[in-house]
Amino acid sequence: MASLDKDLEPVLDQDGVRLTVDDAIATVTLTHPAKRNAQSPALWRALTRAGRSLPGSVRVVVLRAEGQSFSAGLDRQAFTPEGFDGEPSFIDLARGSDADLDATIAEYQEAFTWWRRSDIVSVAAVQGHAIGAGFQLALACDLRVVADDVQFAMRETSLGLVPDLTGTHPLVGLVGYARALEICATGRFVLAEEAERTGLANLAVPAAQLDDAVGDLVSALLAAPRDAVIETKALLRGAQERSYEDQRTAERAAQARRLRDLAGVGD
Repeated sequence: MASLDKDLEPVLDQDGVRLTVDDAIATVTLTHPAKRNAQSPALWRALTRAGRSLPGSVRVVVLRAEGQSFSAGLDRQAFTPEGFDGEPSFIDLARGSDADLDATIAEYQEAFTWWRRSDIVSVAAVQGHAIGAGFQLALACDLRVVADDVQFAMRETSLGLVPDLTGTHPLVGLVGYARALEICATGRFVLAEEAERTGLANLAVPAAQLDDAVGDLVSALLAAPRDAVIETKALLRGAQERSYEDQRTAERAAQARRLRDLAGVGD
Protein backbone atom coordinates (compact mmCIF):
# COMPACT_ATOMS: atom_id res chain seq x y z
CA MET A 1 0.00 0.00 0.00
CA ALA A 2 2.82 2.44 0.79
CA SER A 3 4.47 2.30 -2.65
CA LEU A 4 1.10 2.35 -4.41
CA ASP A 5 0.07 5.51 -2.55
CA LYS A 6 3.27 7.34 -3.46
CA ASP A 7 3.11 6.33 -7.12
CA LEU A 8 -0.32 7.91 -7.65
CA GLU A 9 -1.06 11.54 -8.39
CA PRO A 10 -2.64 13.04 -5.24
CA VAL A 11 -6.20 14.28 -5.38
CA LEU A 12 -5.39 16.32 -2.26
CA ASP A 13 -2.08 16.93 -0.49
CA GLN A 14 -2.10 19.58 2.23
CA ASP A 15 -1.82 20.18 5.97
CA GLY A 16 -0.46 16.72 6.69
CA VAL A 17 -3.05 14.79 4.66
CA ARG A 18 -2.63 13.16 1.25
CA LEU A 19 -5.49 11.56 -0.69
CA THR A 20 -4.85 9.29 -3.66
CA VAL A 21 -7.42 7.32 -5.65
CA ASP A 22 -6.94 4.16 -7.70
CA ASP A 23 -10.36 3.32 -9.13
CA ALA A 24 -12.27 1.63 -6.27
CA ILE A 25 -9.58 2.23 -3.64
CA ALA A 26 -8.80 5.56 -1.98
CA THR A 27 -5.87 5.98 0.37
CA VAL A 28 -5.73 8.75 2.95
CA THR A 29 -2.24 9.15 4.39
CA LEU A 30 -1.10 11.23 7.36
CA THR A 31 2.16 12.80 6.21
CA HIS A 32 3.85 14.48 9.19
CA PRO A 33 6.01 11.65 10.55
CA ALA A 34 8.50 14.08 12.11
CA LYS A 35 5.71 15.22 14.45
CA ARG A 36 4.39 11.65 14.86
CA ASN A 37 1.37 12.82 12.83
CA ALA A 38 0.12 15.03 15.63
CA GLN A 39 -3.26 16.55 14.80
CA SER A 40 -4.44 20.13 14.43
CA PRO A 41 -7.55 21.95 13.21
CA ALA A 42 -5.90 22.39 9.81
CA LEU A 43 -5.34 18.63 9.54
CA TRP A 44 -8.97 18.00 10.54
CA ARG A 45 -10.20 20.34 7.82
CA ALA A 46 -7.98 18.52 5.32
CA LEU A 47 -9.46 15.18 6.41
CA THR A 48 -12.94 16.61 5.92
CA ARG A 49 -11.99 17.80 2.44
CA ALA A 50 -10.59 14.35 1.66
CA GLY A 51 -13.95 12.79 2.47
CA ARG A 52 -15.76 15.28 0.28
CA SER A 53 -13.29 14.69 -2.58
CA LEU A 54 -13.93 10.96 -2.99
CA PRO A 55 -15.15 10.10 -6.49
CA GLY A 56 -18.17 7.83 -6.84
CA SER A 57 -16.01 4.91 -7.95
CA VAL A 58 -14.47 4.50 -4.50
CA ARG A 59 -15.62 1.48 -2.51
CA VAL A 60 -12.84 1.13 0.08
CA VAL A 61 -10.88 3.87 1.86
CA VAL A 62 -7.59 2.98 3.52
CA LEU A 63 -6.32 5.28 6.28
CA ARG A 64 -2.60 5.00 6.93
CA ALA A 65 0.25 7.08 8.29
CA GLU A 66 3.87 7.66 7.43
CA GLY A 67 6.56 7.02 10.01
CA GLN A 68 6.68 4.96 13.17
CA SER A 69 3.52 6.39 14.75
CA PHE A 70 -0.01 6.40 13.38
CA SER A 71 -0.82 9.58 15.32
CA ALA A 72 0.39 10.78 18.69
CA GLY A 73 -2.85 12.73 19.15
CA LEU A 74 -3.55 16.42 19.40
CA ASP A 75 -0.58 18.71 18.85
CA ARG A 76 0.16 20.19 22.29
CA GLN A 77 0.60 23.60 20.66
CA ALA A 78 -3.19 23.80 20.80
CA PHE A 79 -2.97 24.30 24.55
CA THR A 80 -0.51 27.18 24.43
CA PRO A 81 -1.73 30.80 24.55
CA GLU A 82 -0.43 31.30 21.01
CA GLY A 83 -2.13 28.22 19.55
CA PHE A 84 -1.58 27.62 15.84
CA ASP A 85 -0.87 30.37 13.33
CA GLY A 86 -4.13 31.73 11.97
CA GLU A 87 -6.21 29.68 14.42
CA PRO A 88 -7.90 30.64 17.69
CA SER A 89 -6.17 28.91 20.57
CA PHE A 90 -8.14 26.47 22.67
CA ILE A 91 -7.89 29.01 25.46
CA ASP A 92 -9.58 31.59 23.22
CA LEU A 93 -12.26 29.06 22.29
CA ALA A 94 -12.95 28.33 25.94
CA ARG A 95 -13.57 32.03 26.55
CA GLY A 96 -16.16 32.22 23.77
CA SER A 97 -19.88 31.54 23.92
CA ASP A 98 -21.31 28.06 24.41
CA ALA A 99 -22.82 28.18 20.93
CA ASP A 100 -19.52 29.13 19.29
CA LEU A 101 -17.61 26.45 21.18
CA ASP A 102 -20.19 23.80 20.28
CA ALA A 103 -20.08 24.81 16.61
CA THR A 104 -16.29 24.67 16.54
CA ILE A 105 -16.13 21.20 18.09
CA ALA A 106 -18.84 20.02 15.67
CA GLU A 107 -16.67 21.28 12.78
CA TYR A 108 -13.68 19.36 14.14
CA GLN A 109 -15.81 16.22 14.45
CA GLU A 110 -16.63 16.28 10.73
CA ALA A 111 -13.12 14.94 10.05
CA PHE A 112 -14.09 11.80 11.97
CA THR A 113 -17.65 11.15 10.78
CA TRP A 114 -17.47 10.45 7.05
CA TRP A 115 -15.44 7.23 7.43
CA ARG A 116 -18.63 5.29 8.26
CA ARG A 117 -20.59 6.42 5.22
CA SER A 118 -22.83 3.65 3.93
CA ASP A 119 -21.32 3.67 0.42
CA ILE A 120 -17.73 2.91 1.51
CA VAL A 121 -15.86 0.57 3.83
CA SER A 122 -12.99 2.25 5.66
CA VAL A 123 -9.92 0.41 6.92
CA ALA A 124 -7.35 1.91 9.30
CA ALA A 125 -3.79 0.56 9.10
CA VAL A 126 -2.36 1.41 12.50
CA GLN A 127 1.23 1.19 13.69
CA GLY A 128 3.00 2.54 16.75
CA HIS A 129 1.29 5.20 18.84
CA ALA A 130 -2.41 5.93 18.28
CA ILE A 131 -3.13 8.22 21.20
CA GLY A 132 -6.10 10.44 21.99
CA ALA A 133 -7.24 11.97 18.70
CA GLY A 134 -5.15 9.31 16.95
CA PHE A 135 -7.05 6.55 18.74
CA GLN A 136 -10.34 8.23 17.87
CA LEU A 137 -9.36 8.54 14.21
CA ALA A 138 -8.65 4.81 14.07
CA LEU A 139 -11.99 4.18 15.80
CA ALA A 140 -13.74 6.31 13.17
CA CYS A 141 -13.04 3.63 10.56
CA ASP A 142 -15.15 0.53 10.04
CA LEU A 143 -12.21 -1.87 10.37
CA ARG A 144 -8.73 -1.77 11.92
CA VAL A 145 -5.63 -3.78 11.04
CA VAL A 146 -2.81 -3.14 13.52
CA ALA A 147 0.90 -3.79 13.66
CA ASP A 148 2.26 -5.73 16.61
CA ASP A 149 3.86 -2.53 17.95
CA VAL A 150 0.56 -0.63 18.18
CA GLN A 151 -0.15 1.35 21.34
CA PHE A 152 -3.70 2.69 21.67
CA ALA A 153 -4.47 5.11 24.49
CA MET A 154 -7.28 7.55 25.29
CA ARG A 155 -5.45 10.26 27.23
CA GLU A 156 -8.07 13.03 27.20
CA THR A 157 -9.47 12.23 30.65
CA SER A 158 -5.97 12.26 32.14
CA LEU A 159 -5.59 15.82 30.81
CA GLY A 160 -8.86 16.95 32.39
CA LEU A 161 -10.79 16.68 29.12
CA VAL A 162 -13.14 14.13 27.54
CA PRO A 163 -12.86 12.26 24.21
CA ASP A 164 -14.95 14.47 21.90
CA LEU A 165 -13.92 13.44 18.38
CA THR A 166 -16.62 10.75 18.00
CA GLY A 167 -14.56 7.97 19.58
CA THR A 168 -16.74 7.11 22.56
CA HIS A 169 -19.59 5.50 20.60
CA PRO A 170 -17.49 3.03 18.60
CA LEU A 171 -15.28 2.28 21.61
CA VAL A 172 -18.25 1.22 23.76
CA GLY A 173 -19.71 -0.71 20.82
CA LEU A 174 -16.48 -2.64 20.34
CA VAL A 175 -15.34 -3.41 23.90
CA GLY A 176 -18.40 -2.69 26.10
CA TYR A 177 -19.08 0.03 28.66
CA ALA A 178 -16.94 -1.26 31.54
CA ARG A 179 -13.76 -1.77 29.52
CA ALA A 180 -14.30 1.49 27.62
CA LEU A 181 -14.62 3.39 30.90
CA GLU A 182 -11.49 1.76 32.29
CA ILE A 183 -9.49 2.52 29.12
CA CYS A 184 -10.57 6.17 29.09
CA ALA A 185 -10.39 6.86 32.83
CA THR A 186 -6.93 5.35 33.28
CA GLY A 187 -5.42 6.46 29.97
CA ARG A 188 -3.48 3.20 29.83
CA PHE A 189 -2.04 1.63 26.70
CA VAL A 190 -3.92 -1.08 24.84
CA LEU A 191 -1.43 -3.23 22.95
CA ALA A 192 -1.89 -5.40 19.87
CA GLU A 193 -2.83 -8.66 21.59
CA GLU A 194 -5.55 -7.06 23.71
CA ALA A 195 -6.78 -4.97 20.78
CA GLU A 196 -7.32 -8.08 18.67
CA ARG A 197 -8.77 -10.11 21.53
CA THR A 198 -11.31 -7.46 22.54
CA GLY A 199 -12.39 -6.49 19.02
CA LEU A 200 -10.61 -3.15 18.76
CA ALA A 201 -8.57 -4.68 15.95
CA ASN A 202 -9.82 -7.06 13.30
CA LEU A 203 -6.30 -8.35 12.80
CA ALA A 204 -2.85 -7.87 14.36
CA VAL A 205 0.25 -8.65 12.28
CA PRO A 206 4.01 -8.03 12.41
CA ALA A 207 4.76 -4.43 11.45
CA ALA A 208 6.55 -5.49 8.26
CA GLN A 209 3.39 -7.25 7.11
CA LEU A 210 0.92 -4.42 7.79
CA ASP A 211 0.62 -3.13 4.22
CA ASP A 212 0.25 -6.63 2.78
CA ALA A 213 -2.40 -7.57 5.34
CA VAL A 214 -4.38 -4.43 4.56
CA GLY A 215 -4.05 -5.11 0.84
CA ASP A 216 -5.40 -8.64 1.31
CA LEU A 217 -8.36 -7.33 3.31
CA VAL A 218 -9.13 -4.67 0.70
CA SER A 219 -9.08 -7.29 -2.04
CA ALA A 220 -11.50 -9.47 -0.08
CA LEU A 221 -13.84 -6.52 0.52
CA LEU A 222 -13.89 -5.69 -3.19
CA ALA A 223 -14.72 -9.28 -4.15
CA ALA A 224 -18.37 -8.93 -3.07
CA PRO A 225 -20.87 -6.90 -5.15
CA ARG A 226 -20.95 -3.28 -4.04
CA ASP A 227 -24.70 -3.01 -3.44
CA ALA A 228 -24.70 -6.14 -1.28
CA VAL A 229 -21.90 -4.71 0.88
CA ILE A 230 -23.75 -1.41 1.24
CA GLU A 231 -26.98 -3.13 2.30
CA THR A 232 -25.15 -5.43 4.71
CA LYS A 233 -23.26 -2.53 6.28
CA ALA A 234 -26.51 -0.64 6.82
CA LEU A 235 -28.10 -3.70 8.43
CA LEU A 236 -25.21 -4.20 10.82
CA ARG A 237 -24.86 -0.51 11.67
CA GLY A 238 -28.51 -0.31 12.68
CA ALA A 239 -28.68 -3.61 14.54
CA GLN A 240 -27.83 -2.20 17.96
CA GLU A 241 -30.61 0.38 17.79
CA ARG A 242 -33.27 -2.02 16.50
CA SER A 243 -35.22 -4.66 18.38
CA TYR A 244 -34.85 -8.26 17.27
CA GLU A 245 -38.17 -8.09 15.42
CA ASP A 246 -37.30 -4.77 13.80
CA GLN A 247 -34.00 -6.22 12.64
CA ARG A 248 -35.82 -9.18 11.10
CA THR A 249 -38.04 -6.72 9.23
CA ALA A 250 -35.02 -4.73 8.06
CA GLU A 251 -33.36 -7.93 6.82
CA ARG A 252 -36.45 -8.90 4.81
CA ALA A 253 -36.72 -5.47 3.22
CA ALA A 254 -33.02 -5.39 2.33
CA GLN A 255 -33.14 -8.89 0.87
CA ALA A 256 -36.20 -8.03 -1.19
CA ARG A 257 -34.33 -5.09 -2.68
CA ARG A 258 -31.33 -7.28 -3.50
CA LEU A 259 -33.45 -10.04 -5.08
CA ARG A 260 -35.36 -7.54 -7.22
CA ASP A 261 -32.12 -5.95 -8.30
CA LEU A 262 -30.54 -9.27 -9.23
CA ALA A 263 -33.68 -10.29 -11.11
CA GLY A 264 -33.89 -6.93 -12.88
CA VAL A 265 -37.34 -6.26 -11.39
CA GLY A 266 -38.22 -2.69 -10.40
CA ASP A 267 -39.79 -1.73 -7.06
